[in-house]
Amino acid sequence: MSAPERIPPRSVTPPVNAAELLARGELTVRGRIREASNAALYCTVSYDGQDAACIYKPVAGERPLWDFPDGTLAQREVAAYEVSEATGWGLVPPTVLREGPYGEGMCQLWVEVAPEAELLALVDGEEPGPGWKAVGFAEVGEGRTALLVHADDERLRRLAVLDTVINNADRKGGHLLPTGEGRLYGIDHGVTFNAENKLRTLLWGWAGEPLTQEAADVLEGLRKGLAEGGPLTARLEPLITGAEIDATRARVGALLASGTHPEPSGEWPAIPWPPV
Repeated sequence: MSAPERIPPRSVTPPVNAAELLARGELTVRGRIREASNAALYCTVSYDGQDAACIYKPVAGERPLWDFPDGTLAQREVAAYEVSEATGWGLVPPTVLREGPYGEGMCQLWVEVAPEAELLALVDGEEPGPGWKAVGFAEVGEGRTALLVHADDERLRRLAVLDTVINNADRKGGHLLPTGEGRLYGIDHGVTFNAENKLRTLLWGWAGEPLTQEAADVLEGLRKGLAEGGPLTARLEPLITGAEIDATRARVGALLASGTHPEPSGEWPAIPWPPV
């Protein structure tokens, strides 16, 4: 993710409490992210001597979708952040629901990306090289195909688990944000938590493989947090429906029961389009 065109560089101070800054700070719109499918505004937010860059997605700027209720994408983005925080992995940037210049919307901390980081690639041949996991073959023009691969990276593997839990229907390459400090964030979680299986992702490289012990421990923690009256359930109840919370519990239970990363179901396109 990079700053939109015509927005001048701005020096910002890393926030001490990003969630409080995003929720309570003064929000100033600086420009619009042109390639976003829904209204996504590049902003700065200031509060109590701190400031930061952020993304503000007003509910009023959401395009209707046939398979998600209108006006719910912002809440789903916040719900994805809540689940990410409950894992302890911190895979989603701080995200809140708040009022802004164009009404209620999602506000998320801006993440600066390390451009040299390589997580996805197209390679010749039928097998990935060392350090890579195969996703599938892709048309690259003039009748040629290439193997789409992603890095065999523990950060991506954690994100693949999170995506399964939140039922992410749109994990594209452009939604992966590696930072210069070695962190990896996932963004754009508006189409998540559907009660029906809609997992679409580029992170299929571990499909059918055993979950790590770390992932199993995290999933057990999520199961406890998602119990009736549990702390994670309480945080999700204002954001998604009861049926969607039940489906999230079921996905966590299914992962623990199988002990493996899921495989494409065949009931829904496995890879989002466009993939990047």
